[in-house]
Amino acid sequence: MTTRIVYQQELKNLNKAVLEMSRELQAAITETVSALQTMDAAKAREIMKNDDKIDTIERTIETTCIELISKQAPIAGDLRSISSYMRMIADIERIADHCSDISEYIVQLSEEKEIPMPDGVCEMISEMRLMSEMVITSFIESDYEKAAMVIKHDDIVDDYFEKIKQELGYAMKHNPDRIFAYIDYLMIIKYVERMADHCTNLAHWVQFIISGQLEL
Repeated sequence: MTTRIVYQQELKNLNKAVLEMSRELQAAITETVSALQTMDAAKAREIMKNDDKIDTIERTIETTCIELISKQAPIAGDLRSISSYMRMIADIERIADHCSDISEYIVQLSEEKEIPMPDGVCEMISEMRLMSEMVITSFIESDYEKAAMVIKHDDIVDDYFEKIKQELGYAMKHNPDRIFAYIDYLMIIKYVERMADHCTNLAHWVQFIISGQLEL
């Protein structure tokens, strides 16, 4: 097998590894949403425990990218893809970290006096989850317009965050005995908002791979 063929196979394997990491992330998001909706502390603890898996994939991909750059000296489109992968996996890893962060607050909420989930939280999480699904699809299909849709949806998540934050502030003022639970929910929606921001970053990197134009 010639050096060029080996190199092309390494690039394909790298693409598959990024896709695998993306799918692991999607599974983590799904589990986190489920744990929050049911206040399942056991599931939340499992999510935190499994966070290391995505960290390991990230380190492997990062090492592969560095080796390809140093040994193969890729140019043009290949270099653009490899450098983008390195930025993408950082965003994917941060989203996974936030799944773990949210899970910590789920455990805390499960131990506190139960309160109804604030209005809009489920809808906000659904929007963020949709963004994560769309950005993975845009990556798989090299779909510039779908990546652009992800970026537009970030505004929807931001709007939910502001509305829920105001509602929680009102609830804290009128129900001081439950303030710690409301603070936990405030932290949860902040992490969801950050996850949406990272999905937006991913969408910009997908667009960069496709077009060569970076608009972060």
